Amino acid sequence: MLRTVNHFSLHRINSTELRVVSDVSEGVLPVIVAEENVVRKYSQAPDWPHHSITLFVLEDLQPLLKQFRTSPGSTVLGQKSLSVADIVSLSSRPVVNVYDLTDLSTCNVFVNRDEMVAQRYWGDSQAMLALFAHEHAHPLSENEATAASRAIHFQMLGIQGADQKAVGPSLSKVGSLLGQLAEKLSLLAPREILTNQRAIQGGFSDELLHLNTHNIQNAIASMVGRVGLSKHLQQQVEKGELTRDEIELLLLVGDLNVFLPLAMEIAPFFRAGQPDAGQILENLLTQVVFQALDPVAVRCFIELQKHYVAMPVDKVTLPEMLAWANEVIQILYRALSARGFSLQYEMSLLEK
Repeated sequence: MLRTVNHFSLHRINSTELRVVSDVSEGVLPVIVAEENVVRKYSQAPDWPHHSITLFVLEDLQPLLKQFRTSPGSTVLGQKSLSVADIVSLSSRPVVNVYDLTDLSTCNVFVNRDEMVAQRYWGDSQAMLALFAHEHAHPLSENEATAASRAIHFQMLGIQGADQKAVGPSLSKVGSLLGQLAEKLSLLAPREILTNQRAIQGGFSDELLHLNTHNIQNAIASMVGRVGLSKHLQQQVEKGELTRDEIELLLLVGDLNVFLPLAMEIAPFFRAGQPDAGQILENLLTQVVFQALDPVAVRCFIELQKHYVAMPVDKVTLPEMLAWANEVIQILYRALSARGFSLQYEMSLLEK
């Protein structure tokens, strides 16, 4: 699976055996220390399921991608089966936990050094603790709600303008982007929210606050690109390639895609009884970001976060989760409607 093994070690942490394999030549020790600290804290909980963990510290995740292309089946990204798009998206993940829902006695954690460097996590001890705390909280947060979210299928059918006609070829990519966003916010969200909540409750509130502050600052930096994009789109209007309504749609979808997923990171602090930390992150958005966004995107974010904070957990039935997820899509639907476009989609239960 690995190209060249530069590091191999075996560690015992309470009742858990940690094996480390790496093809990275330098900087592996701080990663191992972060993983050990996270496992040490989690393994003291009565519901800790792992007897063994293998930590792969890799230059990139190509070996993992190859494995999933040839033998899919384990749970990763909170899913039992992966689409081609899911597999491709793995390459941009800094850390991934691969585990089997039917046997949680072991798991494999993959660290993507290239992506850790690109996102400025490599060498940041708090960020690494937060990333490992999040990934190990995934199997710990499995419950009826996460199971129900996996039993629902979302399909994006398209976008229509005010004239009830499908958007033109110039906006074809918008439909695909919106479909991915809608699925993430409705079906992946329960797993991510509960995972973050468990990590916070597990004693990693400060680390997750540090990580999310870092990520929001990255999102703030992306606002510079929004200004350039707006100018470029205006030029296309002058050339007759886009209408002003289409520009508003493109900018709105860009805002939604960058900032709505942050609600999955902020809401768990309120759910976990850490409102002060959640407020710190909200204030960053309110003071710096919201004034530059489409007001429709801001309203959408606020509505979505309230929905996330109120998400039910105990004894959630499949119809209840379907209704909850559908309301997430309706929040997106109302945002697009405010700009004269409608979202066409289907949401149904997967066949057993």
